[in-house]
This record gives sequence, structure tokens and C-alpha cells, in this order.
Amino acid sequence: MKATEFVLAGEAMALFIAREEKPLEEVTQWESAVAGAELNVAIGLARLGHHASYLTALGDDVFGRVIRAFLKKNNISDALAFTNPDRQTGFMLKGKVSRGDPPIQYFRKGSAASALGVEETASCLDGREGGFLHMTGIFPALSESALAASEALMRAAREKGMTVTFDPNLRPQLWKDQRTMAETLNRLAGYADVFLPGVKEGRILCGEETPDGIADYYLARGVKAVVVKTGAKGAFGATKDERFQEPTFRAEKIVDTVGAGDGFAAGVISAMAEGLPMRECVRRGNAIGTLQIMSVGDNTGLPDRDRLERFMRTTPQEG
Repeated sequence: MKATEFVLAGEAMALFIAREEKPLEEVTQWESAVAGAELNVAIGLARLGHHASYLTALGDDVFGRVIRAFLKKNNISDALAFTNPDRQTGFMLKGKVSRGDPPIQYFRKGSAASALGVEETASCLDGREGGFLHMTGIFPALSESALAASEALMRAAREKGMTVTFDPNLRPQLWKDQRTMAETLNRLAGYADVFLPGVKEGRILCGEETPDGIADYYLARGVKAVVVKTGAKGAFGATKDERFQEPTFRAEKIVDTVGAGDGFAAGVISAMAEGLPMRECVRRGNAIGTLQIMSVGDNTGLPDRDRLERFMRTTPQEG
């Protein structure tokens, strides 16, 4: 397998995970980690043998140094990770739950990553023709400068012949209102070659109720492939030439749903980079998403290639 160059742009944060199943304000015991949707995807790609560079900004502080060391430990290049001595690194708290999504609180307003703009990121894609740029809807929600940088990066990537993949990864609390969020992310989706919404996200963004309708909406706007995550049913893939529903894999026990979509993205786009057929790309995405929900933490379930192939070979698909 020939490794592909990926650039992933976003905000990495320090993460504190509750060890007790209590409201966040009552928790006294925490486990520290590192989080960030795009970072999770980068880890997934690196573990599968691809080259990932993380484009972000960190404060000159303890959290920033922890994250930079974490990138190196996970074989992710920090060459595009700027240091801003005037801003702090963001962090977040995540609760512990037995079922469903855990409570989360962010501390990222005014962070180093939110201050990134077009000037700093203008040359970050130079020499990366033929690679991939992966973005989510989180980074452009951080600030006006981050939005401008996101749009410029996506436009530049298309001009350089890079493949642009975009996961909306909705964070309504970071936007002024839902209408602004939908209009902005739909505009950015127009720069993408591959768009990766969940079915609920599609309903919010474009008002379509079905995977078919969501796919139609974005294919008509120039996206080449739309993959709609459909929860327990797996995922729906669509291009101008084919459409299919691919079942997910059977999970022994659901432990933590956070990061499942990032694992799914890593699976889909890594397989695309390797030239696999569309259905196989979605199947790999489903497999890594399932591995993620069986593990605690945002990225601990992301597999290396041997574990992934063993899981896909021995675990039955649903349906």
C-alpha cells in the first residue's frame, strides 16, 4: 500500500473525562486525554499507515505541550501546528454515562486555534498536490478568521487537485443560530469532493428527510460522493453512478459513542485514498465506527491495519 498525504485542519484540545457517573459539577475524579474531531481522524489514518499532518494552533502552555507530544507519539506531523504565545489552548470536560451521549462542556472561546486566519494558513497546502484535505464544520464555527481560513483552504485544495473531504460534525452551540450554521456549512460543502453527514445532520442542513434526498441535494451542488451515516442501519453511499445501503458491524457492547463518526470518516477516506470501490470504503467506515463505540475515549478504539482486517473478517454485519 502506498501511503497518502493527508492534511487535517481543526482544533485539538485537552480533554478531561469523568471517572464517576455524576453531573459534571459534582465530579471529583478525572482522566486526562487529548480530543478533537479532526485529530481523531488523523490518528485513525496514521494507524492505518498513512501520513497525516495536523493544521492547528496551540498556546505556549501545558496543554499545548501535551498535545504536541501526543501528535508525535501518534505519528502525526506537527509541522503545521502553530504556537500562539498570546492565546491559550482550549480544553473540554466529558461526563460518564451508561447509555447515550455523555454531557460535554467546552472551554475554547478565544483559544489559539480560534485565532488562526488566512494569513497563517495560506501556504500550508504548498507541495501537497494529489493528497487529501479533511475538514469538519467545527473549525469554521470558531471565529470569523477561522471561517475565512477554512474556506480559503478548501478552495486552494481544489485548485491544487487535492481531494477535499468534509464532515459537517454539527456543533450548534458554536454558531450564532441554526440558519447561519446551515447556510455556512452548505456553502463549504460545495467545495468538497466527499461529504459525510449523518442523517440527522442532513435534515438540519438541507431539510431532506431521507438519505436519498440528502444525497440528491449535495450531488446537485457538485459534491462527487455523499456518504450518509444512518446509525444502527450503517451508512448510505451515493455517487452519480451508484447508490447503496451498507449495514454496519455487530457491536459486542456499546461503551462510548463519542468519536464514532470520526472513526467512520477515517475508514471511508483511507479506503478512498487506497483506491477501493465505494462500497468497500463505506464498509471500512462502518467497521471502524463500530470499533470506536466499543471503547472508552475519543480515539482509543481506532485500530491498526491488522486489528481492522481481523475485525472485518471475523465480525458479522447487521441485517
